[in-house]
Formats: sequence, structure tokens, C-alpha cells
Amino acid sequence: MTKPTEGSAVEPHAELFAHGADVGVRGVGPTRDAAFEQAALALTSAVTDPTCIALQQAIEVTCEAPEDTYLLLDWLNALIYEMAVRRVVFGRFAVSIEGNRLYGRAWGEPVDRARHMPAAEPKGATLTALKVAVRDDGAWVAQCIVDV
Repeated sequence: MTKPTEGSAVEPHAELFAHGADVGVRGVGPTRDAAFEQAALALTSAVTDPTCIALQQAIEVTCEAPEDTYLLLDWLNALIYEMAVRRVVFGRFAVSIEGNRLYGRAWGEPVDRARHMPAAEPKGATLTALKVAVRDDGAWVAQCIVDV
């Protein structure tokens, strides 16, 4: 594995990848923080088009885990919990990771079934295909399978 650099030239982006009846979420970015933000955006993409979400309200999420992979799981599961309990969808994320602690913020709005047309309901991020790593090009990747 290549030593992490503080800023790859890669354009941050979110991806979904197929996995049977579930969905894989992948975030790619020039930093670990950006990859975690993009993984959260991929999670939203499994539910609805993030560009149709009004950024009306913000919630804060703090997670702590002994390593990056478990920190990703905790981050995504915290967002899934907030989505279910508050009945909201999120369209923008900000993450700051300091040591083994993640400070996150998610902006979104209450679900409007007619406008958001939710395609799936995430149940939980899993250990399957769980990975947080730096690619050869210096970009960070954060991914896992989410039960839907």
C-alpha cells in the first residue's frame, strides 16, 4: 500500500456497486475525510438522487473506533439510524477525522415520498467488502456493503 498523501489529484466522487440483493457504497477522494463524505453520498444515492435534497437542516454525528474500517461502519450506521429515526434524507456531508474520532455533519430534509421517490431503505452497513485504503494514485477509498 502506498503511503497516504495529504491530497491526491483525484476528483472526489461517490459510487454504487452491485452486490446481490444489497448495495455496495464507495467513496473516493483526495483525503480520508473526503472519501468518508463521498461514501455517505453514495449511501444517499442508493435511496434517492442527492441533488433533489434541500439542505434545510443539519445534524451532527460523532463516532469513535479503533481503526478506519470500523470508523466507516460507525459513520454510515449512524447516518442510517438518523435517516430512520428522523425520517430524513441527506444531500451533503462534512467529515473531520482526528485520530480515531470522526466529527461529521449531514445536511438534509424530511423525506417527501412524491419528490424523493425512495428506491430503497438502508438497514445497516456491514463488514462485507469493508475497506478504507489509499490507492496507488494517492486517492482514498472508503467502501462497504449496505443491507437494503
